Parts: sequence; structure tokens; C-alpha cells
Amino acid sequence: MTHFSKTQANIITSSSHPVPLSGDLTLTRSIVSEEGYLLAVRTLDEKDTYNEVENNEGVIQNYGKNQILIGALGERQALRGYSGIVPQTIKAGDELHILNKGGMIGKCLSPHPELGPPMRVEVLGAVMVESDHELKHACVQDYAIEWSYSLEDSKPIVMVSGTCMHVGKTYAAGEIIKQLSSNGYRVAAAKLTGASLIRDVRAMQDQGAVAVTHFGEAGVVSTTSKNILPMAKGLINHLNKKHPDVIVVELGDGIIGPYGVDSILMDKQLQKFTSAHVVAAHDLMGCWAAERMFTERFGDQIHLMTGPVTDNDVGVDYINNTLGIDALNARASSGEIGNRIEELMFAGKRKAMQA
Repeated sequence: MTHFSKTQANIITSSSHPVPLSGDLTLTRSIVSEEGYLLAVRTLDEKDTYNEVENNEGVIQNYGKNQILIGALGERQALRGYSGIVPQTIKAGDELHILNKGGMIGKCLSPHPELGPPMRVEVLGAVMVESDHELKHACVQDYAIEWSYSLEDSKPIVMVSGTCMHVGKTYAAGEIIKQLSSNGYRVAAAKLTGASLIRDVRAMQDQGAVAVTHFGEAGVVSTTSKNILPMAKGLINHLNKKHPDVIVVELGDGIIGPYGVDSILMDKQLQKFTSAHVVAAHDLMGCWAAERMFTERFGDQIHLMTGPVTDNDVGVDYINNTLGIDALNARASSGEIGNRIEELMFAGKRKAMQA
């Protein structure tokens, strides 16, 4: 016989999105140890670093010892963060870890020296939700936007990728969205790769996007090359139903890495509808490698480079003169980056709008 208990969570983390949860939550000690299933856990440590988590409304909160969190099981492989797996079996009382700021739960196998040890948590039980008048294990996949194995048509896509984490991809994507929206275009936006966080797409919405989505809404806690293409095409099909003029897509993590960015950039259907590629980089080596990857592996081209490498003329001159690619600093020339993308994609349409 299955026994249930009740709990109140201190924080329902964004990794649980889009499962609707609030108030008293029902738990069971019968746990499904697979990605996407929700657990209730109790935190066991006080941390001075990496002691924040994003709730299911996209708000970052501090958290400490003896708090009850709700999060989704997931695997993470991060170059600049914690990496971990979903154990084959999990039972109440087991010790697991918080793997990212989205509240993803798993067994950490590789910590990061700058972040300190991961937050240890005690498993309290699996979260249950009511469906068709019955209780069932809560799982993000049950609330997912439908995947698609083909992309037959789409509005023009702007792809924003980077050589690694923390190179200004989100900022650049936001500035493009803001300027195109200001210029009168209906902009939809998505984040297609990464590990569960919703703050980036909330920022896109704040910048003027009329519709936003992210891989979490397709039932993916953390992307990999195994699940990436049908998920990505499903989300782009979903955004096209909102009748945008353009879709701006941010690809989290780096072009090379375990999150599946290269699979998206290599896909011929997605390439067909991508009108502009923006790449953010830290340094000249990253720029050179990105250009080689696009031309030799993807059979495509980079239209614009940005990021810290464009902070002064040394990087800009190298990108312009040696690589033959346009370069623009998104922070120093915030409005200009959106206008430059518009010129690439909509030169004729803008003249008609101004006539």
C-alpha cells in the first residue's frame, strides 16, 4: 500500500517548471529515478558561495540549511559548474546535490573549485500531482510542448551562440530583441540549450519579445545532443504559431560541449531558416576556432561577432580584417547590434515600413 504525506516547500525551483505546484504538496516514498521527475528535498548545508536558486517565477532567492526545496531530477555536464547524474535508484533518506541555480537535483560527480562543494540535500520523497482524479508522479515531460521531427517552414531565425559560458550571449540576444521590437517587428524568442533556468527568457520578454519559450517547456531539464533536434524544432514550430516577424534564439553553453549546440548549428533544416548567426567570444583564439567550425564543419557562416573580444579595437580589427567578419560590441553599441541584424534580414521590409 502506498503511503502519502504532506509538505510545504520553502522554494519551488524553476527546474520544476512548467508543473503547476502550490500550497500543500503530496509526497510519496516511491520514487521514479529518471530525468524530469520532481523530488522534495531538505538542504543540509550552509554555503557562502553558489547559495542562490531560482524559483518557479524566475526570481533568484538565497537559501541555506534546513529548507525544503522542490526540484527536478537531471543530468548536468558543465565546464564552469557542477556536473552530475541521475542515480539508477533513489530512495527517501538518500543524499543528493543541487546541481545548478535552477534547482536541478542529481548526484554530483565533479564539483568546481570556484563554487565550493555542492549543496547536499536529503531526499524526502517524490512529488505527486492529481491527474484525471488520480495521484501520479509529477514529471515535467507530462506538461511539455510537443516535439517535432521536421521543420517545414519558419519565420527568419537569428541564432546567438558563443565559444563558452558567460561570453555575453544573453545580453546580445536581449539587445537584438529590444531593437528589433523598437523598430516595429514582432519578435519571438527562445533559449534552446542549457540547464534549467528561466530568467533568460523572462529577460527576453522584458526586452519586448511577444512570445518566449525554452527547453524546459519542452520537458527537458538539461539539454544533450541526444534530445536536442526534435525538441528545438518543436519549440520553433510553437513560436511560429504566434505569428512573429523574426525568431531570436539563444544557444546556452558553448559551440563545442555536451549541451548539443553543435547539433543545432549543423542541422540543414534549421540552417535553411537561419538568416543571421551571431557569435560571442572571449578571445581571438575563440573567434578563429568559431569561424573554422562554421565554415568547415557546419557549412555556414558567421554574420556578426560580439562579446568581450570586441571590448576594444584590437579584437574588432582582427575579426574585421583577418577573419573578414563584422564585429560589434553589444554593450558599447547596444542599439546598433539590432539595427545591424535588421539590415541583414529585413533591408527591403524596413524601407517599405518607412515609406
